[in-house]
Amino acid sequence: MAPVQTLDNNKFVETRFGKQLKPSSKSTTYDDVAENYDGQYRFAPIQEAQVSRAMIKRYFETMYDRAISDVVIVGAGSAGLTCAYHLASTRPDLKITIIEANVAPGGGAWLGGQLMTPMVIRKPADRFLQEICVPYEDEGAYVVVKHAALFTSTLLSRVLAMPNVVMMNATAVEDLIIHEDHAGQQRVAGVVTNWTLVALNHDTQSCMDPNTITCPVVVSATGHDGPMGAFSAKRLVSAGLLKELGNMRGLDMNRSEPAIVNNTREVAPGLIMAGMELSEHDGKNRMGPTFGGMIGSGIKAAHEALRVLDSVNVVEGKVVSTI
Repeated sequence: MAPVQTLDNNKFVETRFGKQLKPSSKSTTYDDVAENYDGQYRFAPIQEAQVSRAMIKRYFETMYDRAISDVVIVGAGSAGLTCAYHLASTRPDLKITIIEANVAPGGGAWLGGQLMTPMVIRKPADRFLQEICVPYEDEGAYVVVKHAALFTSTLLSRVLAMPNVVMMNATAVEDLIIHEDHAGQQRVAGVVTNWTLVALNHDTQSCMDPNTITCPVVVSATGHDGPMGAFSAKRLVSAGLLKELGNMRGLDMNRSEPAIVNNTREVAPGLIMAGMELSEHDGKNRMGPTFGGMIGSGIKAAHEALRVLDSVNVVEGKVVSTI
């Protein structure tokens, strides 16, 4: 599949974590600037309008550019972020757009179980921790990261440093774009987005129409059922593409984690489902406070996305034929 847009490699530099944006070459010296912690710290001058324009210009240029993406990942929890990392590092030519409904990305991966801080990850998912340089204690069949936030913040920083990844948080996916494709088949062809605060207030205000992002592959990793959880799984039912939800079963770590990883797949044309959302779709067990399944499912979702992209021809974000 030809990428939607070729990235300008002159803007990036190779690092141990892949290509990173080069520091800006723009440098102005101000005589009244001083990093002095003895009461003489002075900042460069700025106007309020400069701050506004700096944010607006970059944010809306990003929205304009990513109106057509190669892959949209819905949900920036452990599965979604792992998927983004693997996709972006494997295929730096792809435009990967993450949509996260919360202000703070990371989903439930900022803590372990019952608000405790250590994170338990069963082997062989510890290999991913080695890849992103997160330290842990080895307990034999599993490893323990001293604080879940160490894993999530490290993964988040690695993902956002990649030049082909953008994230729009505080942004909700309100619907799926579903088209009839070249073969007459119903296909997920993108997502319908809105500010989360708007999406939560449709019942209190007049109609506030959304925006759209077109893409050949959507990876949905919105977690199990909740205010924003299992969104795509539930929408497949209401859209007539799935008869009914399987509904998540009770906790069984030994059944749940391999079931989630091994069954991560394209559940409908153009839509790959990962993580605990898949437990609602398929009727699999929940796994509770162990995170190897989320890591494995995210990586498997990336493999599935690449498989789909390699099997179709795409023009302006739309699948026009199979290869």
